[in-house]
Amino acid sequence: MFDLDGRVAFVTGASSGLGVTFAEGLAAAGADVVLAARRVDRLEEVAERIRATGRRALPVACDVTDPAQVEAAVEAAMAEFGRIDVLVANAGAVPDGFSMPERIPHELFEQSIRVNLIGTWTTVQSVGRRMLAQGGGSIVVVSSYTGVAGVPHFPPAYQASKAALFNITQQLAASWGDRGVRVNALAPGWFPSEMTEAVLSAPVFRDRIDSQAPLGRAGRPEELLGALLLLASDASSYMTGSTITVDGGTSASVGAAPYGEELFGLHDAVMPHGLGSRVMPA
Repeated sequence: MFDLDGRVAFVTGASSGLGVTFAEGLAAAGADVVLAARRVDRLEEVAERIRATGRRALPVACDVTDPAQVEAAVEAAMAEFGRIDVLVANAGAVPDGFSMPERIPHELFEQSIRVNLIGTWTTVQSVGRRMLAQGGGSIVVVSSYTGVAGVPHFPPAYQASKAALFNITQQLAASWGDRGVRVNALAPGWFPSEMTEAVLSAPVFRDRIDSQAPLGRAGRPEELLGALLLLASDASSYMTGSTITVDGGTSASVGAAPYGEELFGLHDAVMPHGLGSRVMPA
């Protein structure tokens, strides 16, 4: 049921972090993979590893904030393989970083929305049109557990964009199910990646993450593959509009641990130009 042999998967954000794990996991399950990201040199490295396993891999340059680049990447995939059976819309960014909400410049808020929300939408719509025309496909939207509820002192644009992806997943599932296209979401918790390295390497923040998860730790990237392959394959043939949260149980609990001065100091250390400092009463 989890076999993807003979299918074509398209993965955005495939040059680093979880995108690499997703691409290699799909290939290991039998899929040929289209690797899309801005850094083509890194895509080539991933492609070579996938080809060494006997699967085909196509690296394509793609900045998801540019609709023309998204469309060109999807066209290149169709020209090479003739179809796209699985989309993993994984590309994301946290430009607002560890800024305090009251200090985030408008341009950083907007940039986060452009990448995480509009970029994901553009990708899903472009691939979705091809899937509808071919009579089916499985779309996996990568959201985040932080979209479930407010996380204190966390990037608000990132949270808002990830929350919106839950709704887009449901809306498209309801709209496209009659033509065989399933749309589900994967909501990871904390996993090591290029994007999370700066904060997970700080002991004060790592201790907070570990203490909030009932399983007592951050995740390992390969622990996302079970949920991903479920959603990508026929094993989830009667699932659409669903979200699978893989966060060690963090979102299952109510409330958040208090924020100490050492944690606020980390915000100051990570963010430039005072963006990580709180505005305090005079």
